Amino acid sequence: MDKLNLREAYTRWVDRSKKELAPREAMHHAIGGEFEAFGTIEAEMLKYFGLLPQHVLVDVGCGSGRLASKLGGYLTGGYLGTDIVADLVDHARSISHAGAGWRFQVVDGLRIPGQDGAADMVCFFSVLTHLLHEQSYLYLEEAKRVLKPGGTIVFSFLEFRLPSHWAAFDATVRDERLGNEHPLNVFIERDAINAWAQMLNLEVIHVIDGIDAFVPLPQPVVLDSGEVISGTGRLGQSICVLRT
Repeated sequence: MDKLNLREAYTRWVDRSKKELAPREAMHHAIGGEFEAFGTIEAEMLKYFGLLPQHVLVDVGCGSGRLASKLGGYLTGGYLGTDIVADLVDHARSISHAGAGWRFQVVDGLRIPGQDGAADMVCFFSVLTHLLHEQSYLYLEEAKRVLKPGGTIVFSFLEFRLPSHWAAFDATVRDERLGNEHPLNVFIERDAINAWAQMLNLEVIHVIDGIDAFVPLPQPVVLDSGEVISGTGRLGQSICVLRT
């Protein structure tokens, strides 16, 4: 599998899940699991960072709707969910309580199909973790283009400074050694983030370790393992917040 051909790589990854699992489970597994719990944590995180009901959100790499399914009853301003795999986008659309101003779109390349200065927030959950650095930079450039002045970018990332993130690298190395198919995993160091922000004239608001539970949870969430998380939650990946 050519990891650098994003559409081909992820289409094959999703197709593999569809062959091995029931349809709904396959759509959840294809984006990494923890569909319900992480969807709730992602939604509450964006609210914590300022997402209001009247805002317009761009969800790049929306996958099968993990985040969108949790925002349908909250976000009235508008939502754009994009992904490169049609099956994932179709599933996201089917399970989201989409209102007026909501749309889902299959994309090719690193463009956000939105108007200049139209969005209040752009998020990238488990997206830049699978892109080359130059691709991540171009996507951040696009996010700035579609954001209003004072808009917010939220993205998750992996970094070698955290021992807990080593497991993702170790699994990638193991699959490479064994010849197993696995999507590209890319780590981003904070010096790179600071350089990108400087060049794009973006302000770094927060950089939060993946091990820190900081997202207020209105009610407990249950992980796939059965473990119950209450009080505050985390995604495991580190989080960066930028502002235009």
